Amino acid sequence: MTTLLHWLDKLPMHWLVMVAAWLAVAPITPEPHLVEKLRMLGQGTLVRPLDIFDLVMHATPLLLLLALKLWRTWRAKSAPPDQSRSGPPHQP
Repeated sequence: MTTLLHWLDKLPMHWLVMVAAWLAVAPITPEPHLVEKLRMLGQGTLVRPLDIFDLVMHATPLLLLLALKLWRTWRAKSAPPDQSRSGPPHQP
């Protein structure tokens, strides 16, 4: 898990956005699955298990990877600097 998180930290955000966008619009014709499934969800016709599975498969990478990357980026910027070396000197 740690290796995956380090890989995600090193991955540039623009590549992650491009891959997530590609998954969101795949297949492009006749209509992207994510667009179709979100339309069906809005209309209340998303009831077949295959359609629900399609929605999950196309939305999960988009939501999870981007959310995890944004959270880790925010956490790294807001974390205090490492104090293990700059702490107060020990007194005998």
